[in-house]
Order: sequence, then structure tokens, then C-alpha cells
Amino acid sequence: MKRKVAVFTGTRAEYGLLYWLMKDIQTSARLELQIIVSGMHLSPEFGETWRLIEQDGFDINAKVEMLLSSDTPVGVVKSMGLGTLGFADALDRLRPDVLVVLGDRFEALAIVQAALIMRIPVAHLHGGEITEGAYDDAIRHAISKMAHLHFVAAEPYRRRVIQMGESPERVFNVGAIGLDHLHRSPKMVLDELAESLRFALRSPYLLVTYHPVTLLEENPEQSFIALLDALDKFPEHQIILTYPNADNGGRAIIPLLEAYAQRQPGRVLAIPSLGFRRYLSAVSTAAAVVGNSSSGIIEVPAFGIPTVNIGARQTGRLAADSVLHCEANCAAIERALHQALSDEFAEISKKAVNPYGQGNAAEAIVSVLEHFDGTLHKSFHDLS
Repeated sequence: MKRKVAVFTGTRAEYGLLYWLMKDIQTSARLELQIIVSGMHLSPEFGETWRLIEQDGFDINAKVEMLLSSDTPVGVVKSMGLGTLGFADALDRLRPDVLVVLGDRFEALAIVQAALIMRIPVAHLHGGEITEGAYDDAIRHAISKMAHLHFVAAEPYRRRVIQMGESPERVFNVGAIGLDHLHRSPKMVLDELAESLRFALRSPYLLVTYHPVTLLEENPEQSFIALLDALDKFPEHQIILTYPNADNGGRAIIPLLEAYAQRQPGRVLAIPSLGFRRYLSAVSTAAAVVGNSSSGIIEVPAFGIPTVNIGARQTGRLAADSVLHCEANCAAIERALHQALSDEFAEISKKAVNPYGQGNAAEAIVSVLEHFDGTLHKSFHDLS
């Protein structure tokens, strides 16, 4: 009998990272794929990206509505409550042998706490990392303590998960799952990408994604306006602006983003979601990637493209030499962009070594899942 593996996804970015793992589970002779979709995927406001999952040839086994049209702290907490109720029903119906979750978002915390009480083992991807500027940091560590298998992206993260008391035999350094796209996903050339976007895209352009900083006193609207002001200093560059996540303060950014694009229709494209193929294609031909998304730290360096990482959201992550860190003000962002767009830094970026692996994570994870015995018992591992 095949082991049932439920993969949870709540955001467009997370699904893009999980794609090849889901494909490999789907084709495994020993595993049966189940897909649980929730969060931003089901929201018209964020592009109803669940449709892309089905277009990619996957069957969605459960859709759990949870996202309130509010990004206040109270609204997010209420969304988590709705999610937990829905996940309890979905997990009870599907009865997976293991639940796979990635990362550190509140949607993932909601389903993992349901799985814990329902005695469903959890496999956690990208544990052990640090992002000091977001409450995602604490969520990630909390999920690690509720998980039974750990697939981390780098050796320092493996040591950190073990430091948290997890058994070394259950912590696997497989590299970043998103890097599998490097070898396995075809990219669009610039003309093809422009046609897909219905936007007269040309070189050079900047790919920009900015999410709210949820833990520190960094006002998302002020920081985003500073970013837009800095982008105005580079009028020769076109800009692709993607929507923020549904975090505290995220919806306040969207009108600013849309108004900026409307003022410069030939230069700026605002889009709720690129989808992972268009996103990675856009990365591969961008002059630089700008913002504070984890993708700029983890995946973008593998393309040899410069990253300008703004503010404190990703503080604590390992980063390649192609990543420039700057404060969330106009002058600092402008300086970082000038450096990132220089010929000298372009050469540095092409030669940078990405600390997040070689792009074969999905195969390694599937091998472990095929042989996992489903044991729920965990003993706290004390460091000697």
C-alpha cells in the first residue's frame, strides 16, 4: 500500500518551491500525493493562484478557506483560527501518513498544530533558519519542534535544528528545494516572457518584491515609498512589481504599488503573481532583484544575478556575495542599486557561490519519505 503524503501550500512562492517535490511524490511508486491548498491561493485579491496548481497537472484534494480580508494582527490571528478549524476537517478526511510543510508562515503554523493533535507526522522544510525582522522566525522554530522529519537548506541550519533538541538522525541537509528549478525547469527567453506578461518588456529591468516587516518597527508604507522613490532614480530601468504577502500591513502596500504602475504604464508592471516559471524566467534576465523576499537570498544567487536586500526582514540568513544589504531608506537603497548595477558587481555576482546547495533536494526528500516508518515518538536530543 502506498504511503499517503499530504503537501500543504498557502502562498504562490511556497508552491513554486514545492513544485518538483510534488511532481516526484506524484511519480513515486511508494507514495500517494495529496494536496491541501489554503491562504492566498484561494483569494481573488492575490490572484486565485490555486488555478495554476491545477494547470500544472495536480489534483487538489482539499481547499481550506481561511484568509480574512484584513491584514491587522487581529485579522491574521482570526485567519489562523479559521484555518485550524478547516484543516482539522481536511486532515480527518484525507488521513495522510505524513504532512509536508515548508517554511515559516502563519498558514503553516495553523495546519501543523492541527496535525500535532491529530497524531499526523510532519515533515518540515527550511527549518533552522533565522529571519530576525519577522515573526515568521518564531513560527519556523515552533514548527520544527512539532515536526518529526527535518529537511534543511544548509549545514549551519542542520546544526541549529539539532541544537533545538531534534534527533540528528531525523535532520537532513538537502539544500534549498527551490534550486531544483535550476536544472529541471525550462526558462522563458525575454520575448516569450514579455508576451506572457502582455507587457513590452526589454532589458534592463528590475524585479521587485517587498513584504511587510512584521516584528520590528519598520513601517511598511514608509519603507515601500522609500523603495519607490529610489527606483525613480533609475528611469532607464523597467520594473516588474509583484504583490506582497498577506502579512500585517501587506494590503496597505498594494494601492501604492498599483498607483505607481499606473503613473508609468510603459515602465512599470504591477502583477499579483508571476507564477514560478515566469518568476524564475524574470530572475534569469533581470539586471537585479530588489526587495526583502527570501527568494532574493536563497534562489536568486544561483542565477548569478545581484540582489538588493532591503531592511531587517531577512536578517540572520546565510547570504552569497551577490547579495547587498541596505537600510530601508531611499538614500541607502539608491546606493545599493548603483553598486548592484555596476559592471564590477555583475562579475562578482556571476562568480558567487550559493550556500544553499546544488538543486537536487526533491529526490533526496522523496527517498526519506519512502522509507519513513511514521514513528511519532521523539526524544529530546541533548548536546554533549
